[in-house]
Amino acid sequence: MKSAYNGVPLPEDGEAIEFKNGRFAVPDIPIVPFIEGDGTGRDIWRAARRVFDAAVQRAYHGKRRVAWYEVFAGEKAYRRFGEWLPQDTLEAIQRFRVAIKGPLTTPVGGGIRSLNVALRQLLNLYACWRPVKYIPGLPSPVKHPERMNIVIFRENTEDVYAGIEWAVGTPQAKRVIDFINDLLREEKSNKQVREDSGVGIKPISIHATKQLVRRALRYALEHGHKRLTLVHKGNIMKFTEGAFRDWGYALAKDEFRQQVVSERESWILNHKDQHPDASVEACAAALEPGIEMASEDFRHKVCAEVRMCLESIYATHGRGRWKEKLLVNDRIADSMLQQILTRADEYEVICTPNLNGDYLSDACAAQIGGLGMAPGGNIGDEHGVFEATHGTAPKYADQDVVNPGAVIRSGALMFEFMGWPEAGDLIERALAKTIAQRRVTYDLERLMKLEGMENVQKLGTSAFADAIIENM
Repeated sequence: MKSAYNGVPLPEDGEAIEFKNGRFAVPDIPIVPFIEGDGTGRDIWRAARRVFDAAVQRAYHGKRRVAWYEVFAGEKAYRRFGEWLPQDTLEAIQRFRVAIKGPLTTPVGGGIRSLNVALRQLLNLYACWRPVKYIPGLPSPVKHPERMNIVIFRENTEDVYAGIEWAVGTPQAKRVIDFINDLLREEKSNKQVREDSGVGIKPISIHATKQLVRRALRYALEHGHKRLTLVHKGNIMKFTEGAFRDWGYALAKDEFRQQVVSERESWILNHKDQHPDASVEACAAALEPGIEMASEDFRHKVCAEVRMCLESIYATHGRGRWKEKLLVNDRIADSMLQQILTRADEYEVICTPNLNGDYLSDACAAQIGGLGMAPGGNIGDEHGVFEATHGTAPKYADQDVVNPGAVIRSGALMFEFMGWPEAGDLIERALAKTIAQRRVTYDLERLMKLEGMENVQKLGTSAFADAIIENM
């Protein structure tokens, strides 16, 4: 085992987090790598670290603490080592399993695509975990921001993140277009790809879909949620996003049958509860109004669905017991973007492919004070890397003015992931109290004043951390 990474000795009193029998084994003094980040990351990290240390001290009365260990990426790594992402940094995070980072610059004109891409590939960080919960007192562009309390699980390794593209006019694009058009002609399709097109491929696999949905279902069940929603664009992309929906439902029924009910199953069971003597055909007509005008094949398909539901789960889920199960439903992505504005309180846990999750998580964050208050983590079964969800804002670097809320809340998320939820809860409560007192950084102060709030106190980054610690 290495005793140093990037030439920095390991903390003498810290120990590595281990993964044993499907669970983390966290010592009382775990070594946790951190990357302070570029631009404003320096100010943010100094403030956030003090909040983390204070929370752990207060939550565990000195019996636990974090042995922070700096590793390097981004501009600081390039200045020291001549590379944007040293191999030692990747190895340290892999060894110690849980890490946190500030915002990083993506190099202009080449270099690493991003630290997150490298870490996702190395550690199988297949889920982007983005809880979005409103804190009372935060300025918001919607009338009822208190309805926003959603946990998003966004697939983190494929879809557009594993996308392959060829630029218009290149020989590779021509070969792909010719191949596709030949296939379409063989299928006697009237579709053709225009020759002056750029071409992209977005893969969505059974494996990646199931590991994401499994993680989201376990989270929902462990935290007592009542609804999990698969968000997709399967009405158009039937064999990628539509398959994501179908594989998600299949995984829920195969692995969590006694704990879940699908939305369509709930309709069938409810109709049978209300009409105990109803025939399969009557239940099918209630499930699909107008079914008598549909094709015979469709009628048979719906009747088979009703029959299978009643035969397989009515004994365990019927007579109202389905209401106690986790409801798994699905929504089309564009409709979902509307519903998080108008009916956010109808959703609890969202599970979605990568691109949909990108849109949804930022749109939800806009309702709770913006990305400066939105936490995030890239997690897998054996590793987790937590991060700010915003950029580096270099023009504000070293001015002690920016909002450290995203990294602070990401740290709270990290403590929950480690099995130290008391520290995370203490951070969230103290942060909420500070905001309720209207003691905030300049970005929130400006928005509060625009909304006509009075007695708002503008604090710098370090003073904001002081106020949070005081409110613990």
